[in-house]
Amino acid sequence: MSITPDTSRLHENPGAEPPPPPSTPLWIPILIVVLFLGLGAILYAGYTSRTRLESDLAAGNTHSDLLAKELEQTNARIAMLRGQLDVTSQKLGLTQEELARARTLAQTIQKQQQTSDAQLGQQIGQVKQANQESEEKIGQVSTDLTGAKTDIASTKKDLDETKSRLTSTVGDLGVQSGLIARNREEVEALKRLNERNIFDFNLTKSKNPQRVGPIQITLRSTDPKHFRFTMTVIADDKAIEKKDRNVDEPMQFYVRGNHAPYEIVVFEVTKDRATGYLSTSKDSGPATASAPSAAATPATASPAKAQ
Repeated sequence: MSITPDTSRLHENPGAEPPPPPSTPLWIPILIVVLFLGLGAILYAGYTSRTRLESDLAAGNTHSDLLAKELEQTNARIAMLRGQLDVTSQKLGLTQEELARARTLAQTIQKQQQTSDAQLGQQIGQVKQANQESEEKIGQVSTDLTGAKTDIASTKKDLDETKSRLTSTVGDLGVQSGLIARNREEVEALKRLNERNIFDFNLTKSKNPQRVGPIQITLRSTDPKHFRFTMTVIADDKAIEKKDRNVDEPMQFYVRGNHAPYEIVVFEVTKDRATGYLSTSKDSGPATASAPSAAATPATASPAKAQ
């Protein structure tokens, strides 16, 4: 018995097309969309959490340990999702090899983020330490300023007391002199007042002039018994003799270019020495004195009348 195929339907509709092949299941694209949406939400949540944690660390939040733990967990999830996304972007079905690669990538990213977090914590600690050191330095400076003000006030008081002990008199030219020092201590006080240039000296009797500041002086003779002496002052190529002068007597003379006179005061004489100082106005400039009692070559000077 032979069986013949039933071709009646083909003969009934010869132009009909064969049925289409089965289509892709709808759940696959839905799954991809859901996965990417979830990934985006987790990434956003992770970014927000990281920003909040960094702000809390900078402010010195007391819950830093708990936040650091949450940050580490979030970083781990982000790293894992990044690794999976990198592989999933190529195809949906993941093989064991691709999963291993995703895990390795996630671990690498996690380590990098941990290193970054550690550096951030270290920087925050350094900033806190720098702030503490700055506060300590400010406190030290404040203490130093207080001490300096006290020292300045004390120095000013000492200068005022010393100045009150100094006297002023009329010099041998009839000009009112400045403050007169009668010993080494008062000479130092004059220097601290800084009102005039002071050049102290300790001259020995000699035929040669000796340099004192911007001038030269020759000590001719001394009379310790009567506290008198004679000297010759050489300035502006002129020799001015100061004969039989008394101790503590201001000897005045003018120098070219200066309106105020120079003054010499001797406050101590011995058998062959005279100790005192030269005082010049600040307008004469900061002339530098040579070493006291140093011998100098005689200067060519025109004689002047004794004053």
